[in-house]
Amino acid sequence: VAQAADGIETVEQALQTRPDIVVVDLSMPRLNGIEVVRRLREALPETRVLVLTMHKEEEYVLHAVRAGASGYLVKDSATAELLAAVRSLHAGRGHFGPQAARTLAEQMQNPERVVADPYGALTAREREVFHLIVEGLTTKEIARRLGISAKTAENHRSRVLDKIDVRNTAELVRYAVRHGLLD
Repeated sequence: VAQAADGIETVEQALQTRPDIVVVDLSMPRLNGIEVVRRLREALPETRVLVLTMHKEEEYVLHAVRAGASGYLVKDSATAELLAAVRSLHAGRGHFGPQAARTLAEQMQNPERVVADPYGALTAREREVFHLIVEGLTTKEIARRLGISAKTAENHRSRVLDKIDVRNTAELVRYAVRHGLLD
C-alpha cells in the first residue's frame, strides 16, 4: 500500500492510507519505531503494528509492546514466519517471535521488574525534537522542519535537555547512543 523512508513519513503514509497492518523497524531516521508505534496506536487504533527489527534485547520488545505493537519479529526470521505474523495480525491476533515471547513471559512472571522508558517524560513533540537535535539540526532548522517559530523550537530544545538531564547536544547524543535511540 505504501512505503516510507523514515518515522515521520511512516506515520503520514499510515494516516493517508489507513492500512490494516503496518510493518515498522525500530531504527528509523527522524522518529524511531517506538514513537511511530505509539503515534499509530493513538491515531489509528484499528491498525495493527508489527515490529520487524534487528533488536533482540528485552527492553526493545517491552517498549514496543507498551507502545502498542501487536507483533514483534527479528529480521533474521524466516520469510514464512513473517507471512504468518502478517496473517495473524490481520486476523486480530498478535504474533511474537521466540525471543520476544520469552521476554514477554518473563515480564509477566516478574511484573515488579521495570524497564524504564528511555524517553522519560518527554512529550510526543519533545521526542520529535530530541531526534532532530540528535541528527544535528540547529534550532532554526528544527523550527523550519516542524513549521514552528524559532522561539518555540528553542523552548522545546531546552525542555528536552532539562528532562533528559543533559547540558548540551553532545551529551544528548551520548544519551541517545547509550539508550539505543539512534538509527
